[in-house]
Amino acid sequence: MSTPLVEALEEAFERCRDMDASLAERLETLAGAVRTLSPPFAEAVERLVGRLQQTEVGATAPGAGDEMPPFLLPDEEGRLVALDELLSNGPVAVTFHRGHWCPYCRINIDALAKAQKEIAAEGSKIVAIMPDRQQFAAEFKAEAKAPFPILTDMDNGYALSLNLTFWVGEEMERFISAAGWDVPQFQGNNSWMLPIPATFVVGTDGRVKARFIDPDYRKRMAIADLLGALRNAR
Repeated sequence: MSTPLVEALEEAFERCRDMDASLAERLETLAGAVRTLSPPFAEAVERLVGRLQQTEVGATAPGAGDEMPPFLLPDEEGRLVALDELLSNGPVAVTFHRGHWCPYCRINIDALAKAQKEIAAEGSKIVAIMPDRQQFAAEFKAEAKAPFPILTDMDNGYALSLNLTFWVGEEMERFISAAGWDVPQFQGNNSWMLPIPATFVVGTDGRVKARFIDPDYRKRMAIADLLGALRNAR
């Protein structure tokens, strides 16, 4: 669905994605653009974030020293990928994203893709996980030219096991739909559940060495912090 707001949001996304700036600056610039383009949308986001912060969604997910629960999930081509397989040669950054439609996730995955060469040179890996179906995972990967797997977590099963999942609520459901994002179609269900975007740096012993979880989905782990955590995990 193409509307003036959808087109304006896409233009803002492209502008922020291509900025010569840190990931945090690019994300904050996008948030500012949303506040300008649609104050009611931005206000609804603030209410959602406030609710998630108040209920501490994600706070009980695995932390430093905890074992990272194993997973076996399909990638964008339908191949099953296991956590223990990824850890066979070095630490892994396990990253969670709301979906291929989310402009903040698209900026985040672009930054991760650009950092991949440096990460791989040090013997580490990235894997991205989101609830969108395979065809949309493939779109997400292709747009960012990501050289790492994009895994589909159907019905948020794995994210639920980590206590990372939340219901968006009727207000945000209306705003997301009005923006042209058909989340039920992307996920293959009508639950309107999303994961809190998060990053877990997992060592070869299967334990979490560092994590970043913020109920404010407009914020993500800094690339410099991710690189440092992966180095320390070795």
